[in-house]
Amino acid sequence: MFGHRPDGKRVKKLDPIVQITPYLMPMRCDAQVFLEHKADYEKMSRYIAQKSREGQQVTFMQILVAAYVRAVSRTPEVNRFIFNKQYYSRYNCSVSYTVLKNPQDTNSNEDTVRILFDLTDTIFDVRDRMNDAVEKSRTSETGGFAIKLASGVLAVPGLATLIVGLVRLLDRYGLAPASLINGLPLYSGLYVTNNGSIGLHHPLHHIYNFGNVSLFFGMGSILKEAVVEDGKARMRRVLPVGITADERVCSGAHYAAFFFDVIHYMDIA
Repeated sequence: MFGHRPDGKRVKKLDPIVQITPYLMPMRCDAQVFLEHKADYEKMSRYIAQKSREGQQVTFMQILVAAYVRAVSRTPEVNRFIFNKQYYSRYNCSVSYTVLKNPQDTNSNEDTVRILFDLTDTIFDVRDRMNDAVEKSRTSETGGFAIKLASGVLAVPGLATLIVGLVRLLDRYGLAPASLINGLPLYSGLYVTNNGSIGLHHPLHHIYNFGNVSLFFGMGSILKEAVVEDGKARMRRVLPVGITADERVCSGAHYAAFFFDVIHYMDIA
């Protein structure tokens, strides 16, 4: 309350044009901007193969998350969120995503993980944190905090509506418990979905009005496109990434610098 939240610090000195946008677009769904990037799959594949020969296993999703962490370290303005039309700087660098309990079974139940990163993390630090989170999720019989909470409130008819409404009200004024916020995946700087792992195209996913996620990355199946190199045409494989951003969070210049870094770090992986 009064500008204090367990997950972020109030930001007061802002460009007036940026600061007025939550009054013009009060909800995240009002301010969604959709972008698309086609990462160089071949370059990333060579990097993954090289690291594999060195005894280091890395995935495409881990490269993407590592690029996000490094880009946030250079442009922290992107790591903000908005509540009650006020700006907050997130206390952490966090990423959430959905995990299949059994990746070999499409009918397997899903779980969600939320991972905190240090802004100095290398790609191998990012990989280790992600692998640990997935391992804990898949070895847990009951699932993570979000699954347990959802199962509990759904067990009583009408309770889910009451609980969600109460959390929204408390959250609006910064009164939601830190333990609740820290356990829910929709309180993260970035949510990632890897649709390519289940053979689907990259989505331009909506941003939830619940929670405070400001960015959504959706990876899709590998595509081929024609390119001209040294005067000759050839087919190149690309990894498409659908991006949804809350345009209110920072200026266009900050977003431009951030996405330049994300693309740059994915390309040099």
